[in-house]
Amino acid sequence: MTVLPDDGLSLAGEFPNASHEQWQALVESVLHKSGKEVSASAAEEALSTSLEDGLVTRPLYTGSDAAPDPGLPGFAPFVRGGRAQGNTVGGWDVRQWHAAPDGDAVLSDLENGVTSLWLAVGAHGIPLSSLGRVLDGVHLDLAPVILDAGAEVGLAARELLRQYEDRGIAKEAARGNLGADPLGHEARTGTSSAFTPIASLARLCTAEYPGLRALTVDALPYHEAGGSAAQELGSSLATGVAYVRELTEAGLTTEEACAQLEFRYAATADQFLTIAKLRAARRLWARVTEVCGAPSAQVQHAVTSPVMMTGRDPWVNMLRTTLATLAAGVGGAGAVTVLPFDHALGLPDAFSRRIARNTSSILIEESHLSRVIDPAGGSWYVERLTDELAHAGWEFFQWLEHLGGQAAALRSGRLGQGLASTWEVRSNKLAKRREPITGVSEFPFLAEKPVVREPAPTPLSGGLPRVRRDEAFEALRARSDAHLAATGSRPRIFLAALGPAAAHTARLTFASNLFQAGGIEPVTDGAFEESGAREVCLCSSDPVYEEQATTVASELRTAGASYVFLAGLRDQAGIDAYIFAGCDTVAVLSATLDRMGVS
Repeated sequence: MTVLPDDGLSLAGEFPNASHEQWQALVESVLHKSGKEVSASAAEEALSTSLEDGLVTRPLYTGSDAAPDPGLPGFAPFVRGGRAQGNTVGGWDVRQWHAAPDGDAVLSDLENGVTSLWLAVGAHGIPLSSLGRVLDGVHLDLAPVILDAGAEVGLAARELLRQYEDRGIAKEAARGNLGADPLGHEARTGTSSAFTPIASLARLCTAEYPGLRALTVDALPYHEAGGSAAQELGSSLATGVAYVRELTEAGLTTEEACAQLEFRYAATADQFLTIAKLRAARRLWARVTEVCGAPSAQVQHAVTSPVMMTGRDPWVNMLRTTLATLAAGVGGAGAVTVLPFDHALGLPDAFSRRIARNTSSILIEESHLSRVIDPAGGSWYVERLTDELAHAGWEFFQWLEHLGGQAAALRSGRLGQGLASTWEVRSNKLAKRREPITGVSEFPFLAEKPVVREPAPTPLSGGLPRVRRDEAFEALRARSDAHLAATGSRPRIFLAALGPAAAHTARLTFASNLFQAGGIEPVTDGAFEESGAREVCLCSSDPVYEEQATTVASELRTAGASYVFLAGLRDQAGIDAYIFAGCDTVAVLSATLDRMGVS
């Protein structure tokens, strides 16, 4: 170890140590200046943020925020990574999703940074008869193939194995995953399937194909149904345990059964929660396998969240997926799939696929993100969040086991009810813009040209719902689009700015964003009579409202205004409704479109 010379610098040694109480007192002073009267002890709580699963993110973490020892990379409980070397050798596996029989796109991806293929095969993706053509030119001994074939997994697996044999690929050289996930398929479709054929595939992989896994534990169905991070973790554990039980009953050892599983999780733009989720998942699975007598590391595949993707202003999705990919890499995922920015619109084009694969390439090759193993490790915040999320995930797992396991929880409807309850709470935050969606509920761009893509294959349905954060606002914008197509113009509202710019600018911007989120065009120039609008929103400061609002509202009604909003919470005569931070924006916009006759 190199010992640095004493250069005489004491750094912070001459400064007195600050206490937590002193910091709280400073926070209290700052909040007091902003008009919030809180005591020093409550100041920290006032700056805390509530997350799902009963978790709370505090504004400050210190060494007193203890968490269990995460261990070392490659050693139980594998919090810091399943492999001792992490992703330092070559970065993570860049795994691209394909659902169309386009062999040229597959080759283009592999020639430009993609290292493995994730193929949707069957009626909801690439036809089985086209699998060979899609893989034509692919070096199957170098590029792992991961299948996602749902109920057709047996046929798809046999076809892939036939491709290996026909091309002379040695069995020990085959890499990938056959993708069997009967419980995930049941979550998607509501249809159960027998495990016996899947057990046969697992025995075959164990005996003859050491580089192939037979099963995927896909947590995306629960994430896409509106589940929280803890619900996603608990569902994956319950599914993994169910598969290990089935495989051991089919003759595999516990160690062999665990080796047949790969876990798939969603990575969101909430980077710290994603980092903690992946770290917690490895810790929880290590505990499960330890109890089973075969402690092993969890193999992880992270996918940027479909729930966070938007159809409007889809270019912003590039930023979301970049954050999610960074979080997946920092969290230690072995493989990462970046969904193209146009994922919500249909099949990706060459440009969106290139941006998707280059997202990982930049983070690995230019940002050197993979050169450090578990870069978030040691952060008091990340370690504490990992620990709290692990406990929340374990609690949900125990609840599922108490119901009889993952299959029983699905079939009874209890799991779906739990996920729906979580989504209802989140939907309320989205509707009130407490969880903003850039380009949709915040800073929407009504004049954007629609991005058009070829339709994607119809997704599996019949089971748990698939939700998206933008769905409520998308429905409002669709009503506006239909009105535009029918009449040549969008529904309009006149924004009446009262007083000087310093008084009205903030609320004018707030109102403009709010109404555009529902596809309602704000008009700010000229007179109300020339605006083509029938409804008005007054925008200014409270002192100006006190002087002018009632009079102006009356004048506007005389000029033909049928409804008058006021931006703010000030009780004012002559006002029909108020818009303010935290109001139910979706309800306000929906009622406004109804009054405007926009169906």
